[in-house]
Amino acid sequence: MESEAQVTQLEQALFHQAETLAREQQLNAESARARILAESAEKLKLAEEREILAAKVDAERRVRRQTQSAETRLSAELDRLRWALTESTLSEMKVAFMERVKDDARYLLLLEAWLAAAAQALPAGDLVAEVRPEDEKRLAPVWAEIAERAAPGRAVALVSHGQPSVGGIRVRMADNRAQLDQTYEARQMRLADELARVAMERLFASTPDLGSLIHG
Repeated sequence: MESEAQVTQLEQALFHQAETLAREQQLNAESARARILAESAEKLKLAEEREILAAKVDAERRVRRQTQSAETRLSAELDRLRWALTESTLSEMKVAFMERVKDDARYLLLLEAWLAAAAQALPAGDLVAEVRPEDEKRLAPVWAEIAERAAPGRAVALVSHGQPSVGGIRVRMADNRAQLDQTYEARQMRLADELARVAMERLFASTPDLGSLIHG
């Protein structure tokens, strides 16, 4: 009977030990499963975050390209409009100036004003006023009076130049030390920035003052 009891005790001990090992293995398996699930969830989260970040970067890149493309198109259109409006302004200025040239009284007053401005700007000394051949003929009869009013006390010789010009006057020192070019073409070049400003004002529906460009 004693041996049977010992066998029974041994069986119970082994069974208890087996249960303990089984519970430990189950706990270990559950812990490993939880760890694997957590690691998988973290990897999945990181992958999703990377995908979202990549999508954001790609979207920003696309928006930036589209914005740059739109800005380029807008800049090109503004340049085209600015050029067209500048050309239109130049054309209007030329027409207005040519109308002034046809009017003897107003044109001679304008030339006198430009001569006076040159006389004030240039150093002391004798001057030479250069105009178109046709303007020399118009000015010759009244040149003495014009020169006296515009440059009192200074000798101002009237000569013609052979360069193509719509009109105006170029005044230089007799010794060629300095000159002030008030021909239409020279004034137009100096007013390039002003013309650009006028063009931009027109782009924004402003009204430019062409009179100031013509009369200086």
